[in-house]
Amino acid sequence: MAIRAIVFDIGGVLEITPPLGVTEKWEKKLGLKPGELDERLLDVWKGGSIGTISEADVHRRIGAIIRMDAAQVNNFMADIWTEYLGTLSVELADYFRELHTRYKTGILSNSFLGAREKEEAHYHFSEMTDSIIYSHEVGMSKPDRRIYELTCERLGVQPDEMIFLDDRQPAVDAAREIGIHAILFRDNAQAIADIEAQLRDPAS
Repeated sequence: MAIRAIVFDIGGVLEITPPLGVTEKWEKKLGLKPGELDERLLDVWKGGSIGTISEADVHRRIGAIIRMDAAQVNNFMADIWTEYLGTLSVELADYFRELHTRYKTGILSNSFLGAREKEEAHYHFSEMTDSIIYSHEVGMSKPDRRIYELTCERLGVQPDEMIFLDDRQPAVDAAREIGIHAILFRDNAQAIADIEAQLRDPAS
């Protein structure tokens, strides 16, 4: 079938998100061992990524677990969001906007509570796509096959009518398992070339 929809991931694809050392900074500040911060907050990060807790719960639980007051939690989360949001990949975002003039487009992201509002304020993703599926809003995350099926449903296409670009191999593999033309992102030039090749020959 011909390609009718193209879907991009956010972090590591539309956003350039190098590690900024936020976890290490706060572990040092709090006197924690390397890896201890994320270990203690594992359930908070998981709950926030699939929306089983509220933003208020996130802040309250972090404060209780790490023994920080509200101001410290706010400062910690501000650092987390700076790293999470990164910077816009301008070349890829421009290409994605251009694709939106010819195809249905979507964004599929493993996310965290508050991501829609913050990313919209920074990057206006809603202006360049038909649908944005955030894991924290739909209660499931990649590589769960159901989130790919939901993406197809929202865009009104069959799996083999969709191209999906992601920077993580498990997410790409899971998409391919249900018949989506999934491409592993390595860099902008490679991703654009691979998408264009797929558009020229959907059967490949």
